[in-house]
Amino acid sequence: MIWTIVITVLLTVLAMFLAMNFAKPEKELERKIEHRYAVSDPQFRREMSVMLGPSIMAGNRVEAFQNGTEIFPAMLEAIGAARTSITFETYIYWSGEVGEQFTEALAERARAGVPVNVTIDWVGSIKMEQELLDRMEDAGVDVERYRPLHWYNIRRMNNRTHRKLLVVDGKVGFTGGVGIADHWQGDAQDPQHWRDIHFRIEGPVVAQIQAAFNDNWIKTTGEVLNGPAYFPPLRPAGDMDAHLFIASPAGGSDSMHLMYLMAIAAAERTIDLAASYFVPDPLITQALLSARQRDVRVRILVPGPYIDSDTVRIASRRAWGELLLADLEIYIYQPTMLHNKLLIIDRELVSVGSTNFDIRSFRLNDEASLNIYDVQFAEQMTGVFEQDLERTKRLDYREWKRRPLKEKFAEFVTIPLKSQL
Repeated sequence: MIWTIVITVLLTVLAMFLAMNFAKPEKELERKIEHRYAVSDPQFRREMSVMLGPSIMAGNRVEAFQNGTEIFPAMLEAIGAARTSITFETYIYWSGEVGEQFTEALAERARAGVPVNVTIDWVGSIKMEQELLDRMEDAGVDVERYRPLHWYNIRRMNNRTHRKLLVVDGKVGFTGGVGIADHWQGDAQDPQHWRDIHFRIEGPVVAQIQAAFNDNWIKTTGEVLNGPAYFPPLRPAGDMDAHLFIASPAGGSDSMHLMYLMAIAAAERTIDLAASYFVPDPLITQALLSARQRDVRVRILVPGPYIDSDTVRIASRRAWGELLLADLEIYIYQPTMLHNKLLIIDRELVSVGSTNFDIRSFRLNDEASLNIYDVQFAEQMTGVFEQDLERTKRLDYREWKRRPLKEKFAEFVTIPLKSQL
């Protein structure tokens, strides 16, 4: 009898903790945002600044790097040139050739006397050997695992940091979709080498990237990283306007969801979206359909036969029917896993960073996104988007309708999991 009571109590406690992890943020959007003005309207920028947090900063330069052959050398070069500080936050950090390169680069700078602070997500680094951590720590790198599993934080076990942030000397920043693992090597030439984009940033907005790193560093350590080593005076480095903002369920923030809804609602001509995980909620779906009703051309680029989550692929396809019927264009990337996170509105606003186009990124993960307001850069990124389209297959409604019955059943089964994808 007593064991029955004990087991019942334990199961009840476990259910309570699981329910906490499935809970929605306190501040949740419930109604569609109407189209009131375009991206080019000053009112749009004013509202994006005050509603999402950091103000839009002028005088920035953003450079895009394609795939591991360009991305990793640029990041490692910046790390190797560090003189006053390095801050680095990432979700995936695995053992392998790339993990070895970054471990050695960070350790070398620490041995040279540069303060190196690293935040690695506990779940995302499960495939990282302890030896890499030990080597960094022995060299003087301050490494923190974000939310390791303990009994006292089990209610937060589902909330991970998915941010990809690197800041060197407080002056050079990086963000995008790349993790530290070998499948990001190469040039997306085959299924073993993923397609992705990462960005190097200079100018005043780098201070916002540093502040974003500080957000989780303070949560994890209670320490504030400040002073000129981390926040030096920043001169204009270009002529791009930009801001970086963060979202975290711990703060009840729905910033990413709001940003996408505001941007889609502002579109008047084009929406180009590359999404490694495309699981739109009803509000996003409604916003895309409303944009199409305004005669906005909507092109959506998603992974095809190669994807690292079959559950996401199955859950995503269920929602495509009404989009295809409304003449939204859905393109399936063929050669390898597409890991891009790219939104372009009216060839004027570009949004990049760690945020996926799914409910997990909107409500469960800690994310960071950089918005760039620059026509020339938007044209450049549209060119990149269209180059990727050349390696796709466009899906039509009839083909979607003919998908196998077992796939339709699997889509139905995944409905209860959509909030976790």
